[in-house]
Amino acid sequence: MAIAKLTSKGQITVPLEVRKRLGLRPGSRLDFVQTSDGGYTLEALGGSLSSLEGMFRSVGTATPVSIEEMDDAIAAESAASAFPHVPDEADSASAADFAPGHGA
Repeated sequence: MAIAKLTSKGQITVPLEVRKRLGLRPGSRLDFVQTSDGGYTLEALGGSLSSLEGMFRSVGTATPVSIEEMDDAIAAESAASAFPHVPDEADSASAADFAPGHGA
């Protein structure tokens, strides 16, 4: 059980084990949520920008693409996720594949 003492200025020091468990760093924001029984729970709000460290590490090392290429990639991925059962052009058959005398 972690215990904190309230100072005369209304401040507390969050115990180390709680800070580690919640991933708290200086500047982290905490939310005190009242429970139905009148108690409170403590929740860490969002993350700080420092929590995003490393997420964009590869930025600058990737091959640049144009806006049109980005739009095409987004459209293709959106279509693929919206219609996963529809084959792409490379996998689809053409009308010639069904012509009499073809392939059979």
